Amino acid sequence: MEPRFNMSGNEIGARFAKRFGGASQVLAQSTLPKATQELVMLRASQINGCGWCVDVHTKEAAAAGETPVRIHLVAAWRHATVFTEAERAALALAEEGTRLADAHGVSDETWAQVVKHYDDDQIAALVCLVAQINAANRLGVIVRQQGGSYEPGMFAAVERG
Repeated sequence: MEPRFNMSGNEIGARFAKRFGGASQVLAQSTLPKATQELVMLRASQINGCGWCVDVHTKEAAAAGETPVRIHLVAAWRHATVFTEAERAALALAEEGTRLADAHGVSDETWAQVVKHYDDDQIAALVCLVAQINAANRLGVIVRQQGGSYEPGMFAAVERG
């Protein structure tokens, strides 16, 4: 399957991507652990079927020191012993926040677990992260952006610029 459209090759798409990347930096610089951020983004991307985003967040997680076992088990996190209770709360929020129509929103049980494990700044970052990765997934899926070519850190200079 070939990509439909090159967003970065279009003036509006490139301008939007720069601002979108700036918002990503705010979240990356939060106190929400980097591992948690990557796991959440990977899980939402798996659910949404965004090959580009799965590629990015698998490789970024590995570059940040995540083990292959944890990366591979994200898709089945409920049935794995390698995630902390805090990570499980974040992954549950990612799933429920991604599948809004299926679950009619985020359950009170999941929200209680999130509040138990994260402070207000981390909760804000987590909620924004789930919203942003879902937006990124939709962009990637709509234009059929292909996974496989991403190299860890390849957009770092652009996002700082």
